Amino acid sequence: MVTLDDLWGREAVRIQERLRAAGSWEDRFAIAEDVLARRGDAGRAVDPEVAFSWRRMVASRGRVRVERLVAETGWSRKRLWSRFRAQVGLTPKRVAQLIRFDHAAHRLAAGQRAATVAVESGYADQSHLHRDVMTFTGTTPGAIALSPFLAVDDVAWPFTRARSAAVPIGA
Repeated sequence: MVTLDDLWGREAVRIQERLRAAGSWEDRFAIAEDVLARRGDAGRAVDPEVAFSWRRMVASRGRVRVERLVAETGWSRKRLWSRFRAQVGLTPKRVAQLIRFDHAAHRLAAGQRAATVAVESGYADQSHLHRDVMTFTGTTPGAIALSPFLAVDDVAWPFTRARSAAVPIGA
């Protein structure tokens, strides 16, 4: 989860002011719908290097290093961070952390042990996983493991029941 400020920068302040000034929930929903529609209509093109970096991060489940993306795109680190943040709303490092965390959370919900999930998801150790879980959810890995909605999310992380939940389909 990210704040509106992190996602939309200075525009977020103006949106929040408009929402606070609205007289009813109906007005607030109309403002939100208008803002989202304008944002979608803007149709800002994504640089091919940003799209490539996004795909690499998703394919590696957040385990690709930003330095490698820099080398593969041919951009400088500063340019990649700047363009990625402008077009995605987050830095490449933060996106990679969220992707890695999402994968780990689904494995925890599938019943895998936290130590195994930590090592196989690219965390330095179990306490590193624990810190990310606390940062992103405010709860513990044990609580994530009890989140039934994560265990059935086969859209984001398709698993076959016949094989280990650690092995995605097509791996």
